[in-house]
Amino acid sequence: MMHTPDGFINAVTSVGAGGVAIGTMGVAVRRTRELLGERQVPLAALTAAFIFAVQMLNFPVASGTSGHLLGGVLAAVLVGPWTGAICVAVVLVVQGLLFADGGLSALGLNIVNMSLVGAIGGYLIFTAIRRLLPRSLREVDAVIALIAGVAAFLSVPLAAAAFTAEFAIGGNADIGVTTVAWAMIGTHVLIGAGEGVITALAVGAVLASRPDLVHAVESSAGPLELRPQEVTA
Repeated sequence: MMHTPDGFINAVTSVGAGGVAIGTMGVAVRRTRELLGERQVPLAALTAAFIFAVQMLNFPVASGTSGHLLGGVLAAVLVGPWTGAICVAVVLVVQGLLFADGGLSALGLNIVNMSLVGAIGGYLIFTAIRRLLPRSLREVDAVIALIAGVAAFLSVPLAAAAFTAEFAIGGNADIGVTTVAWAMIGTHVLIGAGEGVITALAVGAVLASRPDLVHAVESSAGPLELRPQEVTA
């Protein structure tokens, strides 16, 4: 996925995206406190570290932008959409502050695209596909890993489309929106294919060793698992 640099999107759009990012991250922190168990904390840290390492491998995409694997669906499937979104957001903040990978004024835009659209949006896709399957297949490890891969693949061009929409609203560069759309979405379909394979393999590996740690397996609440399950005596 892309890191938007400073000045590529105008200040009004960047501030608006920053407000959305701050508000949603506040909700994510509150939900994570309610849902994250002690067993998932180390996995969340490892997931964030893995995403950080993968996101440091950048591919040129278009003028002023670069692309890389996203990791949102992987994080969301393993530790839940809210915690997964936080993992990706933390990685983006560290990259922006320490490595100048993405502009600080565009941090809200990057969090919206890669954390919210990538992790939460990708998890919605994962949940929707899974619900379409017969019950006998929904809990099969190989099927879960495959669905995670498909959702990861789709989440990358979806995030690129979000960037294109932001550029259409407040882009400063002298580039046509259609050109940006073809460059971003088209290229990120290819990046998404790689992300889908990596996500499927990673989720499959965790399911094979510690399925009890995988959020998507343990949880049976709504699409986003917004609330903890009630336990009756």
